[in-house]
Amino acid sequence: TISAPHMHAMCLEALIPQLYPGARALDVGSGSGYLAACMASVVGPSGKVVGIDHVQELVEESRKNVAKDGKQSLLDSGNLVLVRGDGRLGLPQHGPYDAIHVGAAAPTLPPALVEQLRPRGRLIIPVGVHSQELLQVDKAEDGRVTCKSLTGVRYIPLTDLSTQIGRG
Repeated sequence: TISAPHMHAMCLEALIPQLYPGARALDVGSGSGYLAACMASVVGPSGKVVGIDHVQELVEESRKNVAKDGKQSLLDSGNLVLVRGDGRLGLPQHGPYDAIHVGAAAPTLPPALVEQLRPRGRLIIPVGVHSQELLQVDKAEDGRVTCKSLTGVRYIPLTDLSTQIGRG
């Protein structure tokens, strides 16, 4: 799966200040692996990007996509890690994160993802059910969190695996 390319560009642009060489980033609902690979290219070999999706077949396909794009070295070096899991919970063992991107709309802001942000970190996430907005969530050095709406959006919902595959 891949979001509209202009949305990937908008999200990547919003995260660029936090995607410096050596940064750690998380891509929740990484789908095709496209955005996670872009992020890994930006943070460089000293950084780390983790893409998480709860559909194993998507994780496997994203690894193939990265390799087909000539970026196998990102995976081999550990600069890019693509795993299966429930991204709504984040992946604390690889954090804290300088940047987090979420590729599906959460009904409310997930506390686990905010907690895994490093001070001066940024989370870009669509939030809402019927009316959605793309939020920029910034964590200050003192831990204070601020939210800013970037634009109205329409994303698929961030769900559990059984709901996504039609068993929920």
